[in-house]
Amino acid sequence: MKTLRLLLAVSATMFVGTLFAQSPKPTMKAIVAHEYGGPEVLKYEDVPRPEPKENQILLRVIAAGVNPVDAMIRSGMFGKSAKDAFPLTPGADIAGIVEKVGSKVTKFKAGDPVFAYVSVEGGGGYADYALAAERDAAAKPKSLTYVEAAAVPIVALTAWQALIDTAKMGAGQTVLIHGGSGGVGSFAIQIAKARGAKVIATASTANQDLLKELGADVVVDYTKQKFEDVAKDVDVVLDSVGKDTLARSYGVMKKGGFIVSIVADPNQTQLDKYAIRGAGISVEPNGDELAQIGRLIDEKRIKVIVSQTFPLTEAAKAQEQVATHHTRGKIVLKVADEPK
Repeated sequence: MKTLRLLLAVSATMFVGTLFAQSPKPTMKAIVAHEYGGPEVLKYEDVPRPEPKENQILLRVIAAGVNPVDAMIRSGMFGKSAKDAFPLTPGADIAGIVEKVGSKVTKFKAGDPVFAYVSVEGGGGYADYALAAERDAAAKPKSLTYVEAAAVPIVALTAWQALIDTAKMGAGQTVLIHGGSGGVGSFAIQIAKARGAKVIATASTANQDLLKELGADVVVDYTKQKFEDVAKDVDVVLDSVGKDTLARSYGVMKKGGFIVSIVADPNQTQLDKYAIRGAGISVEPNGDELAQIGRLIDEKRIKVIVSQTFPLTEAAKAQEQVATHHTRGKIVLKVADEPK
C-alpha cells in the first residue's frame, strides 16, 4: 500500500511538473509582417509577449504613432536581404504604462505613464506590449492623453535634433520650415518659436490657418506663391520635402546659414556656392530630449496635433493614409482604452 501511495505521489509530481514545463508563455496581439511588401502584408496575430532585458522597460501600449518611415521599413526600403528581420512588428512611437522593468532600471517603475521612441529591432509599437530602452523613454506629459503623447516622439525629436542639435538655431534667427503642417513641421514651428526664432513656414492652402495657429510669423501657400519671393536672408532652413524644394532653398539663405534636410543630403557644390553649411540627418532616440519636449508641452508652449486615430486592427489603413504625405499633424493607433 505504501508503495502504491509513493508511486501515485511521484506520478502526480511528474504530471504537475510537466504541466508547468509545457505551460505556454504569455502572448499578445500585434501587427506582424512576415515579408516585405505593401500594406496587405500587415497581419493581426498572436505573438509572444517580450521580456525586458536589464536596461529595458516593458510597456503596456495604450497608443502608437504612425510615421512614413513605418511604411518604408515594411516595404523593405532599408534592407530587403534582412531575412532575420521577420516576423516584423512596425511602430517606433509609443505611449503606455510600465508593466515591468529590467534589473538595472532606476528611472521607472511599474505603473508609470511614459512615452518613448523604441527600436523596431526589439519589437515595434503596433502591439499590446513593447520594449523600450530606459534611456530612450521619458515620463508622459501630464497634460496629454496617451493618444496625443504617442504622436510626439519621432517627429518632435526630428525637429529638435535638426534645429537645435544640428543647425544650432538661436533666438533672433529667421527659420524657414518647409511642410509646416506635417508631423515634423508642426513641431519645428513651435520649437523654433519657443527658442525665440522668427518662423516662415510653407503649406498648402488648406493648412494656412494651422500654420498661424502654431505660431508661424509668415505663412506661404506653396500652391500660389514661391517661397523664395517671401523668404530672404534666412539663417536656418528645415527641409522635409527634398528635390526641387531643397534645390531652391540654397539661394534664400544668409552667408554662414545652415540648411538641414531630413530627406536628402544637401548638395556640397551649392553649399560652397552660397557660402552656407548643411547636413542631412536621421533621428536618434533620446529620452533626455524627449523629457525637455514634454516640459514645453506641459508649459503650453507646444501643442500636439492628432488628425486621425485608427484601431490597431486597421494599421494597414493608417499606413496608407500616412503614405499620401498630406496628413495634418499625426495619425495614431489606439491600442487600448485610455486609463481612467
